Amino acid sequence: MPYVQRWRKSSYSGDVDGNACVELAHGQDAAILLRESDEPGTVIATTPAALRALTRAVRAGRFDHLSR
Repeated sequence: MPYVQRWRKSSYSGDVDGNACVELAHGQDAAILLRESDEPGTVIATTPAALRALTRAVRAGRFDHLSR
């Protein structure tokens, strides 16, 4: 049986089609998969530890200067 990904997006994104949001899924070998909802064919794989480090940095505001 082939592996089937179950993509999830934030509840903040709502259920309206066309929302541009990041979606996550569990991949094979404990990988975490990320994609942009409006570009579902482009997928990035990372590790749970790297994703945790990224989300902590975002919450801490370490990338805020990039959006100014």
